[in-house]
Amino acid sequence: MIKSDILICGAGIAGVSAAYHLAVQHGIRDILLVDERPPLSLTSDKSTECYRNWWPGPGDDMVALMNRSIDRMEALAEESGNLFHLNRRGYLYVTGDQASIPALLAAAQEPANLGAGPLRVHREEPGDPEYHPAPAEGYQDQPTGADLFLDPELIHKYFPYLSRKAAAALHARRAGWFSAQQLGAYLLDEAGKRGVRRLEGRVVAVDAGGGHVNKVRLADGRRIETGCFVNAAGPFLKPVGRLLGIELPVFTELHLKVAMRDPLGAVPRSAPLLIWNDSQVLPWSSEERELLAEDEATRWLLEEMPAGAHTRPEGGSDSDIILLLWEYHVREVEPVIPVPLDQMYPEAALRGLVAMLPAFQGYIGKAPRPIMDGGYYTKTRENRPLIGPLPVDSAYVIGALSGYGLMASCASGELLAAHVAGADLPSYAPAFRLERYQDPEYTRLLESWGDSGQL
Repeated sequence: MIKSDILICGAGIAGVSAAYHLAVQHGIRDILLVDERPPLSLTSDKSTECYRNWWPGPGDDMVALMNRSIDRMEALAEESGNLFHLNRRGYLYVTGDQASIPALLAAAQEPANLGAGPLRVHREEPGDPEYHPAPAEGYQDQPTGADLFLDPELIHKYFPYLSRKAAAALHARRAGWFSAQQLGAYLLDEAGKRGVRRLEGRVVAVDAGGGHVNKVRLADGRRIETGCFVNAAGPFLKPVGRLLGIELPVFTELHLKVAMRDPLGAVPRSAPLLIWNDSQVLPWSSEERELLAEDEATRWLLEEMPAGAHTRPEGGSDSDIILLLWEYHVREVEPVIPVPLDQMYPEAALRGLVAMLPAFQGYIGKAPRPIMDGGYYTKTRENRPLIGPLPVDSAYVIGALSGYGLMASCASGELLAAHVAGADLPSYAPAFRLERYQDPEYTRLLESWGDSGQL
C-alpha cells in the first residue's frame, strides 16, 4: 500500500501551490499530489493569466488576500529571475457613457478605501496628480492604486488606440499578467526538490471512518494510506467533497477564451488588459440582422449584451497574438471534459470589442482563424474562495477560486498550508473558511451582496 502524510487531490494551480507552501515554508516532505491529468492541464492553463488587487468589498478580505498573493508572486519572481514574466501593465476599464462616470468613480473609490492603493483622478486641470505610464515589461517600482481619467483628450493622449467615444478610463495599477505554466512549473520543481511526489490517478473514495481520514482509493484500485486529505479538485470540488459526505456550497460556470492573430495591430503590444465597461448592442449590418432574427438559436445576438468584453496582447513584442474574452452567457453547468465550445463566441467577442477598439472593425467578415478553448469557474454564491478545514478531522479544502485562481494561488496555497501545519493564520483567514455560512450575520449579508468582482 502507498503511504503519504498528506494527500492533495488535484494538481491545478491551487493544489500545486498548497504542496509548494507545505514543503517549502513548513518543511513537510511526505506529500503526494494526485491527479488523473498532467499538472495545470484542466483549467489552470485555460486562464487569461491576469492578476489584480483591485477588488470590491464587503470588507477588505479579498484585497488583503490578493495583496498577499501578489507579494508572494513578486518574491518568487525575484528569486527565479522573473522566470514567469510577471508584468505590471494593469487593467484599463473604459466607458463611453458619460452618465456612468459617477458610478465608476464610486466603484473605483471602494478598493482604494479597502487597501488596494490610492485613487488618483486626472481631469487635465492644474493640480492634477502626475500619471506614470506602465512599462511593457517588469513589475518593480510601479505605482499602486489606480488612475482615473475623466478627460477624453487625456485618455486619447495615453491610449490613442481607444475609441474617441471613451469618456472615462480607470487604470488599476497593481495588476497585469504572467505565464501560468512557468509559475506552476517553478512551484512544482521547488516542491519536488523537497520531496513532494506526483501520482497519476483519480480519487474515487475516501475512508473517513472514526471521523478522520484514513485511506484513499483510486479508480484503478490502488489504495493510499494517509492522515490528511486536501480537496483541491478545481471544477470537481463538489463531487470530491461528497466522497467525505460533505456538500460544498459551490457551482461551476463555463468560461471561454479566443486567441487570434492581430495583423492590423488593433491591440498594441504594450497595451494593458483592456475592458469595455458598457453594455451594448452588437454592430450587425441590416442583412445580418435579418438573418439572425430568422433563427431562434441566433436571435439573442440582436439583444443588448452585458458589459465586460476584454482583450490583451499575448506573447512578446515579436508576437501578433491577442486574447479575446466576453462572458455574455454566464450560467451554471455541470463540468464536462472536454468543455463544450460556443461556435458564435469568437464572432460575438470580436464585435463586442469594436466599440472600444475601432480597428477591430477591419476584422469583421475577414478575421484571422480563431483558436478557442475554455474552462470552468468554480464559485461560491458570493464569489469568495473556500480555504481551510472541513467538518471531517484532517480534511481540508482549497477551491472555489472562480476566475481568479492563478492570481490568488500563492496566498491561497500559503493559507491552506498554514491551516494544515497549525501555523499562525492571517487576519483574512476566517473570511474563507467553510464555517462562515454558519454565521447568521454572514448569511444575512449574502442577501444584499453587491459586486462580486468577477470579470
